[in-house]
Amino acid sequence: MEKKKTENLNLKQYGMIFAMLLIYIIFYILTGRTNATPMNMNNLIMQNSYVVILATGMLLCVLTGNVDLGVGSYVALCGAVAGKLIVEMNLGIIPAFIVTIIVGIIFGAFNGFFIAYLHIPPFVVTLGGMLIGRGLTYTLLESKTVGPLPDAFVKIGAGFFVSKKVAFGDGTIDLITIFVAIVVSILIVLAEVKNMKTRQKYQFATIPTWQTAIKLVATLGIIWFLFYKIARYNGIPIILIIMTVIVGIYHFITSKTVAGRQVYALGGNEKAARLSGINTKKVYFWVYTNMGFLAAIAGIVLSARNASATPKAGDGFELDAIAACYIGGAAASGGVGTIMGAVIGAFVMGILNNGMFLVGLSTDFQKVVKGLVLLGAVTLDILSSKKKN
Repeated sequence: MEKKKTENLNLKQYGMIFAMLLIYIIFYILTGRTNATPMNMNNLIMQNSYVVILATGMLLCVLTGNVDLGVGSYVALCGAVAGKLIVEMNLGIIPAFIVTIIVGIIFGAFNGFFIAYLHIPPFVVTLGGMLIGRGLTYTLLESKTVGPLPDAFVKIGAGFFVSKKVAFGDGTIDLITIFVAIVVSILIVLAEVKNMKTRQKYQFATIPTWQTAIKLVATLGIIWFLFYKIARYNGIPIILIIMTVIVGIYHFITSKTVAGRQVYALGGNEKAARLSGINTKKVYFWVYTNMGFLAAIAGIVLSARNASATPKAGDGFELDAIAACYIGGAAASGGVGTIMGAVIGAFVMGILNNGMFLVGLSTDFQKVVKGLVLLGAVTLDILSSKKKN
């Protein structure tokens, strides 16, 4: 009788989730449970939505072995375009969105052309893009804040999905949010069962049942904690829906499509990818054009949350997005990383920011802590890779 093959869970893949939980628990104690209030959990989602969106696109750049230093400026510029069109030119919200997204795509394509077809180093191109984007933002806004934006626009970044609240305990709870949590839980369990059956069908090594059970319990615990908290507030934020759709689409692209595989191949070994028939120029071009597109989405979300467009918007966002990718397990050399890892990395940074703010640490010292966390994550990744080799 053939012995059944088994393998343990990839601890590196789930290590950052445990680190995120540990950081949250530490701040839970330090803040006297303030970081676990429904209002704060809602703020945590809204404050990190644009970082998650940017990290999703940045991961593709990181997979090629490069980064995009200009995304913060593109966020500001796209937010400025949307604000000017709606407030001063009285353009409708939908047409303004379309124009804003086109502007983001143009900037992304601008970078992609120089990188892919003129072979200018991405660091230099995106650094130039950062300066150009920020300069155009100040010029367009004339160094002034444009606002307030209409309520229909603001709802995108600060509004909530339809809710059905009922009395519960000392407050209310949204039944629609609880229903969504139940549906999500069922889908996760079914996906895990399908994965186990697929492994057995093709005689792949299977994960021990007890490890799978622990993973499911931990995943469902996080989901129910989050959904319960936002259900006790105002329900599901609209930005959470937008963010989930974007993450889901790009997770599918990177894991299930030829285009996604080509990005990984390019980052792993560009010369080998080119010799195998991959058009590396097209890959570089669409990756950076896509970054411009997602920067436009993030610009719309940020200006909606702030109810205005400001010249300083997006300042430092490129660093948060890059850090999220590396903290989430992406390799600095390219070819390694996942969308879900980047999302987890973004929330690690978000929980750190939120917790340090609630504790009362100065903004200067917060940067020190974030820098140490980023350096530690990359160092561990490099050391583990060397040990494996």
